[in-house]
Amino acid sequence: MKNVHATILLKNTEVTEVVKKYRRQDKKIVLTQGVFDLVHIGHARYCEEAKSHGDILVVGVDSDEKVRSRKGPDRPVVPQSERLEMLTYLRSVDFVALKELNTPKWQLIKTVRPDVLIATKHTYSKAEIKALEEFCGKVVVLEPMAVTSTSAKIRRMQLGVAKKISTTLSTKLISTIEDALQELKGEK
Repeated sequence: MKNVHATILLKNTEVTEVVKKYRRQDKKIVLTQGVFDLVHIGHARYCEEAKSHGDILVVGVDSDEKVRSRKGPDRPVVPQSERLEMLTYLRSVDFVALKELNTPKWQLIKTVRPDVLIATKHTYSKAEIKALEEFCGKVVVLEPMAVTSTSAKIRRMQLGVAKKISTTLSTKLISTIEDALQELKGEK
């Protein structure tokens, strides 16, 4: 049986309606954003900590197109539909909103106008944080919640595969060269 806690919001109008509803109930709204590719324990801890700053947690998720434009053609590993759904299973997440490539800068932040915006130390510069205070009650910067990031995990996997290929090819290449040299010498 599917036990989905959060709701996926694909349109800006849906986000606006949700925000209005909870503002009328005097709920403290928290917003965080990211790629959330290969969801791991750091993401879960991050969302739990974000939720502790308010009543309703909205998580903005970058679309596949937006991720590719920032991280390259091989990312994301997990398609947006699955990343969006995966986050709905985290108990701390109330709403998940898709962030498309061509939306204006900080559009989701300006739409939600969160009481608390949660970010990592690499997300915004000090000047940007100051500028964001116009749209947010406050900005809270969190430390990383896991030993490695998704990008680091992917790089480690790629390096492992490259090393295996290199070792295998080196062994086979040396053997092939030795065989060819023996043939040239007439030893085979």
